[in-house]
Amino acid sequence: MRWYGKLLGFIAGALLFRPNPLFGAALGVLLGHAFDSDWFRLNRDAPYRELGLTREASDAEVELAYRRLISQYHPDKVAGAAPELRAQAERKARQINAAYDRIKTLRKR
Repeated sequence: MRWYGKLLGFIAGALLFRPNPLFGAALGVLLGHAFDSDWFRLNRDAPYRELGLTREASDAEVELAYRRLISQYHPDKVAGAAPELRAQAERKARQINAAYDRIKTLRKR
């Protein structure tokens, strides 16, 4: 369970709401909890889009898409190419890995 949103909300609320710091802290904890619990669903579909999938994709489809894309964009495939092309492949591989890790984390919940 994430807790840092609640802590930051508590501190920010207490410091920013000067007329009643206790009320500000309580409001900050509530907002922090909302972010920690992902109530706002910030970019939940972005990792799926990165792999070319939808949220309804099965675990096998996610794994297959990940393996296909990472083999296509792996930096070792362009080891002898220009430095710009290698940097671009490394960036894309990082994005693919981050999307795959995020999907695994979301599906654990």
